[in-house]
Amino acid sequence: MDKSIVKRQSKNKEQLLEILKKTPIVQIACEKANISRATYYRWRKNHSEFAQASDQALLDGNLLVNDMAESQMMSAIKDKNMTAIIFWLKHHHPAYATKIEIMASNKNQDIELTDEQKELLNKALEMVALAPQEKEEHE
Repeated sequence: MDKSIVKRQSKNKEQLLEILKKTPIVQIACEKANISRATYYRWRKNHSEFAQASDQALLDGNLLVNDMAESQMMSAIKDKNMTAIIFWLKHHHPAYATKIEIMASNKNQDIELTDEQKELLNKALEMVALAPQEKEEHE
């Protein structure tokens, strides 16, 4: 491959990675860098170093957007925006978190679960994240 092409591609890749760090949306970053999405994905496929750098740039960009969103949320909370206040409390304060209550009754008190039934019940609870993922001994 011609050295000038390699040099231009290298410059384009660096530019695209910098844009992704600030705007972690591939389509928009490609448009800003004047590179087609097909070229971006071809580079990812053919150059593992670029793929890794691209993944890191997207992660950095997402973290930046998260920081900006949190900053805006703090501003909304300071402005007494009840939606922002409720959202923050539901996701950051255990007293306001969404709770799931499960109620059951066993009309026949003499029925005991088998070990297999207990295991199935534990797996079901783990699947809905209501039980710890680690096995615990209950005896």
